Amino acid sequence: MATASATKSVISALTGILVRKGALTLDQPVPIVAWQGTGDPRHAITVDHLLRHTAGLAIGNSLEASLGAAFEPVNRMKFMESDMAAYAESVGLATTPGSTWNYNDGNFIILSHLIRNAAGGPAADVIRFAREELFEPLGMRNVTLEFDASGNPEGSTQMLATARDWARFGMLYLNDGVVGGKRILPEGWVKYSASATPNAWVGYGAGFWTNLGDSFGANYRIEHGMPRDAFFAKGTIGQYVVIVPSERLVIVRLGRSPNWPPEVDGVFGLVSDVVAATNSKAKLAVGD
Repeated sequence: MATASATKSVISALTGILVRKGALTLDQPVPIVAWQGTGDPRHAITVDHLLRHTAGLAIGNSLEASLGAAFEPVNRMKFMESDMAAYAESVGLATTPGSTWNYNDGNFIILSHLIRNAAGGPAADVIRFAREELFEPLGMRNVTLEFDASGNPEGSTQMLATARDWARFGMLYLNDGVVGGKRILPEGWVKYSASATPNAWVGYGAGFWTNLGDSFGANYRIEHGMPRDAFFAKGTIGQYVVIVPSERLVIVRLGRSPNWPPEVDGVFGLVSDVVAATNSKAKLAVGD
């Protein structure tokens, strides 16, 4: 099943693998050729900025759902441009990198381009890299990555996977980036991914939504039954991969429902009910 923006969390994981290998660094300017000119202010954009949606690019907002939003550059990128990454990398800055939070798909299209370059270039090399470094070690066998016409991964929204494979992905984060005794993600990457981004009112970390911090979104979710330490991958029509470290839980829900009102997809209640049910079973087991 297509899981829309939950794909961003997989791109975050692949980025982490490249950081572990030394091919990318979080806090250094990203190696985008178009940004290397003398005095180009985009040269200050880092991998961390892209993962947290604080790069400042003037490409619009991907949380907007209105008729006017259809004309924003980010939607031209997604639906009209054959080379999405080249377009995203061609726009100027709206704000100073690192100063403002603005969720948009262009950030993760650019990250996908960085992954493509590090993997070798052709789409086949990206698929090989993702399979060898992430999907196969986790046992994710039913995954499809989609690409634009230029061969760049559409890493903002277009990955398809089964619920079981998404659960395997969530388990990687529940187990601190290790599977079968092998470290896949850099040490500390899971904590970094769940750490709150300043001024992200929805509660967003680095490629994952998060209940840590004091954002409006995090507090709202906690008030409606989600644990404080929960963080999650999220798709736009109700797809969730929720990781709850304190409960040793991964909860996958691949539903189809609108985003508003906020609780219409029932995920907050689902998480609360699963936590309560597993706690009850644990108490019964201890009693037995």
